[in-house]
Amino acid sequence: MRIIVTGGCGFIGSALVLHLVEDLGHEVTTLDALTYAANPISLRPLEGNPRHRFVQADICDAQAVEEAFAAARPQAVMHLAAESHVDRSITGPGAFIRTNVVGTQVMLEAARRHWSSLEGAEREAFRFLHVSTDEVYGSLPPGGFFTEASRYDPRSPYSASKAGSDHLARAWHETYGLPVLVTNCSNNYGPRHFPEKLIPLMILNALEGKPLPVYGDGLNERDWIHVEDHASGLVAVLERGRVGETYLLGGRSVRNNLAVVKALCAAFDRLRPEHAPHERLITFVADRPGHDRRYAIDPSKAEAEVGYRPSRSFEQALEDTVRWYLDNESWWRPIREGRYSGERLGLGSAKAG
Repeated sequence: MRIIVTGGCGFIGSALVLHLVEDLGHEVTTLDALTYAANPISLRPLEGNPRHRFVQADICDAQAVEEAFAAARPQAVMHLAAESHVDRSITGPGAFIRTNVVGTQVMLEAARRHWSSLEGAEREAFRFLHVSTDEVYGSLPPGGFFTEASRYDPRSPYSASKAGSDHLARAWHETYGLPVLVTNCSNNYGPRHFPEKLIPLMILNALEGKPLPVYGDGLNERDWIHVEDHASGLVAVLERGRVGETYLLGGRSVRNNLAVVKALCAAFDRLRPEHAPHERLITFVADRPGHDRRYAIDPSKAEAEVGYRPSRSFEQALEDTVRWYLDNESWWRPIREGRYSGERLGLGSAKAG
């Protein structure tokens, strides 16, 4: 297949692009603006691969997006580009509204025009997969789980902007007939995760002997999915999902934040015993405004309809993630030291806009 992936230099996007090209042999055009959280080094294994093309473009730039569609002639779009850090959305919500809402509208319109130009089997087979988050559903009571029928109740500018983008994707299906699929995933972890998020931040702080800051009492619960399991799940939904449907992708690995940090400390105690015990670095800090207490996903529908299955045990995959950061300092060190520049590290294939 010929596929456009937006946000393909990000954490989840890069895992997806590598899976699509290296494992499945698809032709992929990666569309990414190379904002602060995008790292083109993540796609370095695809340098020189004729099945991959990189286009530096902002999804809010309608002309650049149209040019990318014209060049790629996609059979599918997998839309992952988003501003995603809750803390940043609290201090600067405008960028989240622009990228997550306006950018999604631009992508949907470009896809609709492209799809409308297709005929016969090619038009019938086209898909637009919109990738979202479980945070749009708000906070769960103890022991609860999100399903595809859960009510939207976003609590932060980030989750509200993603909720808006979900509604737009469904509206383009209902109003225009665009063959849309929507996925909502739980918290991702794994290699190439930008260091502002919980797990990579704790890994790098532990590595440098710095405090491990935990919000509030640390008992906020999240369902964790390995990024490569998520990538496989997205492909399964693209290939076998029913048009107009929503599928929740989770890892069946609910842990509270303090338990995750302690598991990371235990992994460091095994891998770097000279600095043990790492739990001494845990520091409790003032809670984040609007901090949802529990997210957890019931992925039964995706398991039954598209064959999705998380394949990794959380504790082992978490330790493998620690090993990846220990072995790949060249990936994270420029970011950690503030020397990262998307322009300087760019892939150099194409630039739009």
